[in-house]
Amino acid sequence: MTLFRLPAAALAVALLGPLAAATPATATTTPPTHRPPLNTAAGPTATSAGPGPAAGCDTDPATPKRQFRAMWISSVVNIDWPSAASLTAPDRIAAQQAEYRALLDLAQRRHHNAVVVQVRPTADALWPSPHEPWSEYLTGVRGQDPGWDPLGFLVAEAHRRNLEFHAWFNPYRVSMPAPGGAGADLDRLAPGHPARRQPEWTFAYPPAGVAGSRLYYDPGVPEVRAFVQTAILDAVRRYDIDGVHFDDYFYPYPSGTHEVPDDATFARYHRGFTDRADWRRDNVDLLIQETGTRIKAVKPWVKFGVSPFGIWRNASADPLGSDTTGSQSYDIVSADSRRWVRQEWIDYVVPQLYWYIGQYPAADYARLVPWWAGTVRGTRVHLYVGQADYKSGDPAYGPDWQDPRELSDHLTLNRAYPEVLGNIHFSAVQVRANRLGATDLYAAEHYSRPALVPAMPHLPARPLLAPVLSGATRQADGVRLTWRQPADGVGPFGTATGYAIYRFDGAGPTDPCGLADAAHLVDTVRAAPGATQSWVDPTAAPDRRYTYRVTALDRLANESPVSPPRRL
Repeated sequence: MTLFRLPAAALAVALLGPLAAATPATATTTPPTHRPPLNTAAGPTATSAGPGPAAGCDTDPATPKRQFRAMWISSVVNIDWPSAASLTAPDRIAAQQAEYRALLDLAQRRHHNAVVVQVRPTADALWPSPHEPWSEYLTGVRGQDPGWDPLGFLVAEAHRRNLEFHAWFNPYRVSMPAPGGAGADLDRLAPGHPARRQPEWTFAYPPAGVAGSRLYYDPGVPEVRAFVQTAILDAVRRYDIDGVHFDDYFYPYPSGTHEVPDDATFARYHRGFTDRADWRRDNVDLLIQETGTRIKAVKPWVKFGVSPFGIWRNASADPLGSDTTGSQSYDIVSADSRRWVRQEWIDYVVPQLYWYIGQYPAADYARLVPWWAGTVRGTRVHLYVGQADYKSGDPAYGPDWQDPRELSDHLTLNRAYPEVLGNIHFSAVQVRANRLGATDLYAAEHYSRPALVPAMPHLPARPLLAPVLSGATRQADGVRLTWRQPADGVGPFGTATGYAIYRFDGAGPTDPCGLADAAHLVDTVRAAPGATQSWVDPTAAPDRRYTYRVTALDRLANESPVSPPRRL
C-alpha cells in the first residue's frame, strides 16, 4: 500500500500516543472416509491481545472475540469439492469454481473464519506439482492436467473473503480401493507416479486381493518421509497458504487380522529399535517433527496442525490416558498425538471427537474434551475440536444423533474449558445440509457474531499501527467507511492483511470493554490494494447514529491499537 508521506517514527508518536489514552457414533477402528518444532524469528513482537483491555471486562461467552471456526472441505472421492470430477467440458472449470465459491459463501454466512481444504488426497496434487501427478478428483482421470491451477484459485478466493486457508495433506495414502480407485495395482496409478518408479516405497493393505485393499507409502522408509515433506513444501513455498494440516491417517487403520507388511523395512531401517510398535511411532514422530521444522524454515508464519483420532490412549492402558475404552490411536495407527502436543511440534491439534455427550464409556464427548484440554494446558499448542456434523440427523448413528441440540450442546460444553479455542466441522456438505436444523441452531447460539482466529504469539510478527478513519458517509446501500493504514509494513511495523470493524450505537464515547468480545464486531475484511481502504455497512439503519472504530490485522490476526472514532 502507498504510505502516508510522514516518517514512520513521527506517525508512531502522533498516532499511538493519543490512542493509548483513548483505548482501553462409536469408537471403532474405522473412521469416516475423510481422514481428516515451533521456532520464533527474531524481531519486534506484535501485540496480539487486541486494542482494548479484556481483563476486568464482562464478556459474553456466546460472542467470543477470538474463536477458530472452520469446516473441512474434502476432495477425496469427491466428498465435498469438487462434487464430481468429470463435469462436462468446456464448462467444467467454471462449474467447479462456482461450487467452491458457494462453499465459501456458506462459511461466511455461518461466520466461519477459515477453511481446511484437502489438496493432496492420495499422493497426488490439486496444483501443478513437479513431484506428484494431478489428482483424479479434478477430471476423473489420474494424472490429467485440468487446464488451470486449482490451489491458486482456492487460496485466492478464501483470502478474498478474509478466510484463513489451511491446506490439508494426507501424508501416506497412495490409492483408494478398487473399483473406483487403483486399489493395490501400481499399474493403475497415473503414468510416471513416484510409487510406480519406486515400488519398494509402498505396500498394499489389506493384502492385494482382499476387499478394501489399497496402496500406502511405507512410513518406515526414510526416503518416503523426505519425499512426502518435499511434496508438501512445494505447496508451502509457492502458495500463500496460512496452514498445513494433516488428518488422522498415518499407519493404516487395522483391517481384520491382517498385519502391516513391513518386516523387511523394519529389518533394514530399525535404527536400533527392538520393539516394532515403538519404531513405527518414532517413524511418525519424525514425520511430524521434521515437517514442522521445514515449514517454519520456509515460512515461519505458516501454522502446522493435525487432526488425530479422538482417543490417544485409554486410562486402563496408560495412566495419562482418557476415561474411555475405545480404539487408541497410539496403538492402532502409531500416532503419539499427546507427544506432538507436549513437545510443541505442532501449532494446533484438532482431535476428532465424533461422539455424543452421555453414558457412552467407549468415548463420551464430555470425558474427552477435558482430557484434551489438560493435554494442551501449559503448552503453546491450540486446541480446536473436530465436530461430527455428518452424524447429525443420520439414523445410522443412533438416537442420540437425532437430537438437533447435540452439536450445539458440544459447543456449550466447550465453554467450560478455556483451552478449547474453536471447532472444525466435518464436512462442508454436511454443514450445508443442515439436517434437523442443527447447523442453524449451533450457528445461532455460538456463531452469531464474527470472530477473529485465535492469535499465536509464539509465531513471529511485528506491531501494527492503528488505521486512520478518513470518512463515514451514508449512501443508498448503507454506510461507507474509508481509512488509511500508516507505515504499512515499513521499518519495524507489520503489514495489515485485514481489518476488524466495530460499530457502536450512538455518537458518544465508546467503552473500551466494548472491544473485549464480538458484541460490536460487525465484520472482518481483507486488505485491498492501494492506500485507501473502503467498506460498506449494509445493516446500518438510515435514521440511527453510530460510532465506528477499526483495527488492523496482520496475517496471523494480531490486532493493532484501535482507530480514533468516526461518528455519523
